[in-house]
Amino acid sequence: MLSKLDNAPETKLRQRFVSPSEADGAIRRLTYTHLDDAPLRLLDTHTGRLCDREAQINAFKSSTEYKELLSSILKRAELRMADIQDVVMAYFRCVMLSHRWEVKELLLHDIQDKVVYELNPVGGIVKLQSFCRTTRGAGHRWGWIDTCCIDQTNNAELQKSLNSMFVWYRNSVLTIVYLSDVAPSSEPGALAASTWNTRGWTVPEFLAPKVVLFYQNDWTLYLDDHSPNHKESPKIMQELEDATGIHARALVGFRPGMRRAREKLQWVSRRVTTLQEDIAYSLFGIFGIQLPVMYGEKKQNALGRLLQEIIAQSGDITALDWIGRSSEFNSCLPADITSYEAPPYALLSISEDEMQISVSALRDSADLKLAVRLYSSLEYLSAPRFAHRRVHLPCIAFPVTEVRRRPFQDQETYFTYQVKVDRLHDLLISTEDRLPQFSHARPTRQSFLLVRPWDRHLLGLPDFEDDTQSEDGWTALESPLQDSPGESLGEQESVDSESIERALRLIVRLGQPFSAFLLAQQRGGEYKRIASDHDITAQVKDVGSVRSVMDIRTLEIL
Repeated sequence: MLSKLDNAPETKLRQRFVSPSEADGAIRRLTYTHLDDAPLRLLDTHTGRLCDREAQINAFKSSTEYKELLSSILKRAELRMADIQDVVMAYFRCVMLSHRWEVKELLLHDIQDKVVYELNPVGGIVKLQSFCRTTRGAGHRWGWIDTCCIDQTNNAELQKSLNSMFVWYRNSVLTIVYLSDVAPSSEPGALAASTWNTRGWTVPEFLAPKVVLFYQNDWTLYLDDHSPNHKESPKIMQELEDATGIHARALVGFRPGMRRAREKLQWVSRRVTTLQEDIAYSLFGIFGIQLPVMYGEKKQNALGRLLQEIIAQSGDITALDWIGRSSEFNSCLPADITSYEAPPYALLSISEDEMQISVSALRDSADLKLAVRLYSSLEYLSAPRFAHRRVHLPCIAFPVTEVRRRPFQDQETYFTYQVKVDRLHDLLISTEDRLPQFSHARPTRQSFLLVRPWDRHLLGLPDFEDDTQSEDGWTALESPLQDSPGESLGEQESVDSESIERALRLIVRLGQPFSAFLLAQQRGGEYKRIASDHDITAQVKDVGSVRSVMDIRTLEIL
């Protein structure tokens, strides 16, 4: 039919209206573009059949929506791409399911070439049928469920699906959360107690979509709340905030990215997954990361690759703030996501009045030019970077001068050590590792450092809104602490008052208690982190001494 119209002799008609082939081509291009960010397979809730990409397109071309769209285009003198896009997006609107996998779930081969509604309603079939009916009843044609819409045996498809899943949920017209263990007419609190709230994958499945509805095990709405979007229900969002520890603002308006990495890791620190690697894979979309999916690599490797990418892309060192056991991937990283369960160490806040008092005191006692050079040195310090599972970490280093084990601990799992550190107050550190005991009188060949990983927020610079900051944005320069040949402090130009103010405010911040970790030097000159069962909080003895915080290094840590 289209070819006959294209070959019609009326040239004036061609000049006045879009040709059928042009219209069909435009629709086809926009359809494929839209489906590039959609699941490979969808459930057609009208027919009850699972459709691959070709079947989805064929269904569209035979639909009333397609015919009406084509007819309207042929009556116009030019293509209106926005109108075509609106029709395509409306037709392929998809409803996603978030649920807990049960013992017996239907997989792809169980429903392929079958009609879902005709299957015997037992076990997982009931959930699938109910989901399709609920989706259709809400006025939507297409549905997706992770159990049977992914070919679990196809590694390439599985890889694409896991890396795209956050976007699919994000683009969904609706996400249905099915609470199989919440009985009909449940009271408030049943959602918080649901097993759904303990699973790893359900975190991105809820954060990503804009519209969510919770259903009880009989497929009635939770709390009989018939509002169009439960993310707009203060009662349900407050219950979910209390249960998850995720602020309601993030639950409702979450944006993926690298910002507040440590907080996001804490969100999932008590979650569990059936496959151990999934605790890391489920976080890819939350951080906006795409990485290879390699089942069988074990969770330490999977989590290590994720954390490595977060630090490498963003320069955010908060992921190094954890307690527990070190990972085999890199000793700076934790072996398990549970190491992030405890809240991160929070710097003591300083009021502006306290800051001004401290700055005024430093003006009279500190070496001002040296303070400005310290600020400049830290401002241009390179970002942390990973290479071959080794982290190159910019930090302020403090040599450990004495380690003594506290007595009567032979039966303890953790050993507590009294630790003396140059320029810092004495510390108590607990660890599973047996450390050599030494002092000035009894030195050891192995050197130990207590380090403060460098955090650029201490500079007091504006916090830009970018979600990510790649390491290319940081420039590694020669340390300004090193004098140029023939130049001394007395020969340098006088320092302006604004630079002095910034530098002194930095020194005040550096004088506050900080979260540190202990490093042991290895034979090749690299270091390994000594994991502890609690935060190591350190503080310099003499806040006014600029030189007390000037040992700035970039250490290679295995």
